This record gives sequence, structure tokens and C-alpha cells, in this order.
Amino acid sequence: MKAMIFAAGLGTRLRPLTDHCPKALIEVGGEPMLGRVLRRAIDAGVTEAVVNVHHLPQMIVDYLAANSNFGITIHVSHEDDLLLDTGGGLLAARRWLDGNEDILVHNADIFTDVDIRDMYRHHINSGSDVTLMAWKRDSSRALLIDKKGRMHGWTNIATGEVRPPSLAPVRDTMDTVAFGGVHVVSPRIFSHLEHYASEHGQVFSIMPFYVSACSAMPVSIYTPPAPVEWADIGKLNTLENLRNKYPSHH
Repeated sequence: MKAMIFAAGLGTRLRPLTDHCPKALIEVGGEPMLGRVLRRAIDAGVTEAVVNVHHLPQMIVDYLAANSNFGITIHVSHEDDLLLDTGGGLLAARRWLDGNEDILVHNADIFTDVDIRDMYRHHINSGSDVTLMAWKRDSSRALLIDKKGRMHGWTNIATGEVRPPSLAPVRDTMDTVAFGGVHVVSPRIFSHLEHYASEHGQVFSIMPFYVSACSAMPVSIYTPPAPVEWADIGKLNTLENLRNKYPSHH
């Protein structure tokens, strides 16, 4: 298994912490988030990874070097001039990720103890092109899935907006789950990503891509069998709560 770790974000909601530190190197429990995500990915069987960088890129390059790339092959995808967002960032890393291995895609700002191996097995067994970690929780935005756990679209629960709009009539027959920032994808998605980029440009978020492509390629949902630790450290109050729960030992 390979991995794509999104570490390019500006971390604007975490200012002033991110004025001098990329969001991916923000520490929880005395460990930078990027290190935690990479370590867990490697424990789950990842042998090669791509880390994309934009904000304070040299700090991330130096961090990886100082840790001997955690003993695996790591490619740094430089988005120094233009932040490509998640979809564009994944597509830009195609040259390292294409092939016959499935790819763990993980936001560096997601703190979770989800069983990546179990999610990977679920992905392989489902035969899907994409598997998204998602479950029922309070969120204004949700994925629309059928009873078999296949994704058909997206909704904004607060506004009632449904995408694609054609799904609106059957919206109430669908379950809603919230995405957790961890995916497993097949290299088969790269041709779909190329097609999407040809219509929308090279900068695009991955969720609108999934929404538009899920009718053409199977996207399934992985819901952890038992509740897992999960937090998006993108906001100061969430980060503070997490740091209180996992204090630094040094």
C-alpha cells in the first residue's frame, strides 16, 4: 500500500500557531501530526508515501529528513507556487502513486486511531474504486449513501442543498454520514481525476470530484465497527481539547 498525506494547508484557523509552523507539524502529545499519521500508515503496511507541501515547505522537508523519512520512501510533492487543494494535490502526485497498489489518502490534520488495515481490507473486499471513512455524527455536511453503503451524493443539512441535484427526489431514502478525512483509493481513479481536471482546472477539492464521479465509479463507505478517536485539529479549540487529552511528556 502507498499513501498520500495532505500536508500543504495554510492552517489559517490555527493562527498564530501556523505563522511559523506548518499545520502538519503542529504537535499533539509531543508528536507532530505528520509524524503520527505517517507512523500509523507505516504500521498498517504503507511502504511508500507522498507528502504535499505549500506553506513553510522547507520545515516539512527538514522534518522528514531529520526522521530518515521514517524508514520508507517518501516523495515530496511541491505546491510552492500554487496550492492545488486535495483533488488537485492527489492528481499532481500521480507519477509516484500510479501502479497496482491501492493508496491510503489521509489529511495530516486528522487525529484518529481508526484501524487502517481493517479499512483497507474493507476497501479490497468491496471492489470499490474509493472507500471513505464516514459515520453518523453531527455535521452540517453529509454524504448520501444507500443501504449497501455506496455513496450517491452529498448534502448540506443546514441549507438542504443536494448534489447532484438529480438526487433530491430520493434524498429521504438515503442515509447521511459525515466524512472523516481518511480514504483508500484505487489507482483507477487517476483517469477520472484527469477528466475532472480537464473540465474544472488543476485546483480542485476532492469531495466535489467524488460527488461528480460516484455514478461512474463505485465509492463506498467504511464505518469503523467500534467508536474511534477522531478529531480535526484545524480549529484552535479542537486542538486545545486534544492537547489536554493527550498531554506532551517532555
